[in-house]
Amino acid sequence: MTIRINGTDYDPPEDARVSLLDLLRDRLQLTGTKVGCNQGACGACTVLIDGRRVLSCLTLAAQADGRKVTTIEGLGADGLHPLQAAFLEHDGLQCGYCTPGQICAAAAMLVEAEAGMPSYVTADLTAPVTLSRDEVRERMSGNLCRCGAHNGIVDAILSVAQERAA
Repeated sequence: MTIRINGTDYDPPEDARVSLLDLLRDRLQLTGTKVGCNQGACGACTVLIDGRRVLSCLTLAAQADGRKVTTIEGLGADGLHPLQAAFLEHDGLQCGYCTPGQICAAAAMLVEAEAGMPSYVTADLTAPVTLSRDEVRERMSGNLCRCGAHNGIVDAILSVAQERAA
């Protein structure tokens, strides 16, 4: 039984009650993933499991057994990820606390949108996905920025989406 985190295999914790967030931060010292509300309401702890966004505070580490976990450290392992660069370019951060979760969520959200997965705004699977500002806001609504950098965050995501579509 192993959990692959950012390309490295780790043994799952012996205690089945350990959250993925606690495993990442406290036991593996991967502190890019942030503790926000610890109740699944803010998105600061968002990481990817098999490419899908999850709230690591609500996910048991044991649930990641045999799966691939990617944190903000893993997204930028080979230099800046395009979303990281776009967040810098478009001022998609202020204090930076929510930024790792925002970027991980955005990475998965772009894949979801490209695959035609609906959001609440675009509930029709047959309709082409257009990432408008409203669509990005809706798809990212589970990730909060208390500093108010949402406009920069949306601009950053839209710039990466446009580059990927070109």
